[in-house]
Amino acid sequence: MMRANVRKVLFQKETSDFINSKKMILFEVLFFLITISGLYAAMSGIKDALDAQTISQDFLFLKLFTTSANSIPSYTSLVALMGPFLGILMGFDAVNSERSEGTLNRLVSQPIYRDNIIISKFEANLFIVGCMVMASGLFTGAFGLLTTGLIPSVEEVARLLLYLAFCIIYIGFWLAVAILFSTVCKHAATSALSCIALWLFCAIFVSLLAGIIADAIYPVSGNDMMAAMNQLGNATLNAGINRISPYYLFSEAANTLMNPAARTINAVTMTQLVGAISGNLSLGQSVLLVWPHLTAMIALLLIAFAISYISFMRQEIRSR
Repeated sequence: MMRANVRKVLFQKETSDFINSKKMILFEVLFFLITISGLYAAMSGIKDALDAQTISQDFLFLKLFTTSANSIPSYTSLVALMGPFLGILMGFDAVNSERSEGTLNRLVSQPIYRDNIIISKFEANLFIVGCMVMASGLFTGAFGLLTTGLIPSVEEVARLLLYLAFCIIYIGFWLAVAILFSTVCKHAATSALSCIALWLFCAIFVSLLAGIIADAIYPVSGNDMMAAMNQLGNATLNAGINRISPYYLFSEAANTLMNPAARTINAVTMTQLVGAISGNLSLGQSVLLVWPHLTAMIALLLIAFAISYISFMRQEIRSR
C-alpha cells in the first residue's frame, strides 16, 4: 500500500513537472500543427477527389485521416513521421537532466524504492502522450463531422480508436528509447542526438538497405525469365527487412486499420488473385492482419523500457 502511494505521488510530480515545463508548449504546438495540417490535407484532398469522382464513398469518415493533398501529407503520415520526435522530446532528458541538476541525488536519498522513480517517469509521460493523441484524433474526427456532416459508423469509430491506441504504443516506444538513452548518456544533448540518429535510420536508411539487399539476393533487373521469377522473392524480402523498422511497422498497420480496402500486407501473385472476391475487410479481419505488428510494437516498447530500467537500477547515484 505504501509503495503504491509513493508511485502515485511520483506520478503526479512527473506529470506536473512536464505540464509546467517549456517543453509542454512545444509539445502542444507540434500536436496542433499535426492536427491542423492533417485536417487541411483531408478537406482539400476529399473535395478534389469527390469533384473528380476518383474516391470511393465507402468509409468516407476514415478518409479524414488518410487523405493527403498536394504536398501536405495525411494525418496518419504526419503521425508516423513526427510521432518519434514527440516521444524523443518527452524523454531525452528524463534522467540525465535531473542527475546534472542534482535533484536526482536528493530524490534517491529519500526512503523510496528506486524503481518507482524510473517507472513513474515513463508512466507520467505515456499518460500525457495518451491524452494528447486521443484529443488530437477526436478533435480531427469531430471537426470533420461538423464541417462535412459525415456521420461515422460504429465500425469506423472502432477503427479510429484502435488506430489511436496504436499511435500511443508507437510514440510510447520512442519515449522508452529516449528514456533509455537518457539513462545511459550523461548529457541531454548526447541522448537527444542518439535518439534522432536512430529515428533517421529507421525512417530512411532501413528502406534503402532493404532495397539494396533484396535486389542483390533476388535481382529483378532485365526482362529474362529469372527476373520475373525473382519478383515475389524480392518483394517479400524487401518487406521483411523493412519490418525491422518501427516506422514501417506502424505505417503498414495504420494503413490496414484505416483503409478497409487493404486486403493484404504481403506480396500477392496473380494465381492467388484468381477467384478472389473484391470488397472491404471487416474490422476483425483487419485486426488479424495487424496483430503481429501490434505485438511487435508492444514487445519493442517493453524491451526498450526493460533495458532502461535495468540500467537505471544498476547505476550508482550518490546523495549529497
